Amino acid sequence: MTHNAPIVVCGESLLDVFQQAPTATGLQLEAVVGGSPLNVAMGLARLGRPVEFFGAVSRDFLGERIARTIAEEGIGRRALRRCDAPTTLSLVGLDARGVPSYRFYGEGGADRQLRVEDLAALPEDVAALHFGSYACVVPPIDATLQQLVLQRRARSVIAYDPNVRLNVQPDRAVWRQRLDWMAAHCHLLKLSDEDFDRLYPGEAADAFAQRLLATGVQLVLMTRGGQGALAWHAAGRCEVEAPRIEVCDTVGAGDTFQAATLAALAETGRLSPAGLAALTLDELRRIAAFAAAAAAITCTRRGPDLPRRAELPAQI
Repeated sequence: MTHNAPIVVCGESLLDVFQQAPTATGLQLEAVVGGSPLNVAMGLARLGRPVEFFGAVSRDFLGERIARTIAEEGIGRRALRRCDAPTTLSLVGLDARGVPSYRFYGEGGADRQLRVEDLAALPEDVAALHFGSYACVVPPIDATLQQLVLQRRARSVIAYDPNVRLNVQPDRAVWRQRLDWMAAHCHLLKLSDEDFDRLYPGEAADAFAQRLLATGVQLVLMTRGGQGALAWHAAGRCEVEAPRIEVCDTVGAGDTFQAATLAALAETGRLSPAGLAALTLDELRRIAAFAAAAAAITCTRRGPDLPRRAELPAQI
């Protein structure tokens, strides 16, 4: 693997639609290019990492806007697939604390249309592959991504964030089954405390993390909003605080944390299966703190507006 091998981010892209002011006959809406995996790819590009997006995008006018954003952000398009299915829309509602809720309109959408034959478009030399969100639990893309994990896990870091969306797949058992399968095949697993509580109510976080480490996951991360984040590794457990900020909303915060974690691992020379295994507890603490700082910046902005490398400390 070369030093500048890209990170490949796999999964959905869509438009997040936010309510604006009411009008005489309805509502003003603002549509922002998003989708959890595309947010991660954007975050990596803004943090200066070479990144490719492996996803399917519609040829409709909304898909054209997504494709233009991918190009403008400097995300590689070698593995970008185009199709005639419609672009998925996600209606985003925010509560008084800026915490989002989502309603998806995406059955049969373009972002689900990756096929096994599309795997041939991926570069051979890849540092890591990130998977997550509902792309891992809806057909036909779910089977395609499973096949990709099996093909590449011996050569590249496999990273996973379930990013549970029950309004896309309401069956928690399906999400647990996919998380268990990924835990047996991935090197890095990150999830939020909200997703953990949804899928494993009543289970202790430490016991959950130790179970994953015993399964073969090398690094487990749990984000906890304003309470910071927890990290578990064979080297030990650590906790980092969240920076104190004025929250605008938390859209994209988890994606930022994941992108910043991968970027920090790459910067410190640890973005490989062997590198992850050799992490020290001090390195883990610094990487988690870097990721928490990046996520905090996103929370001060409207929507998934992820930070650039110059906005973060030069030294990890």
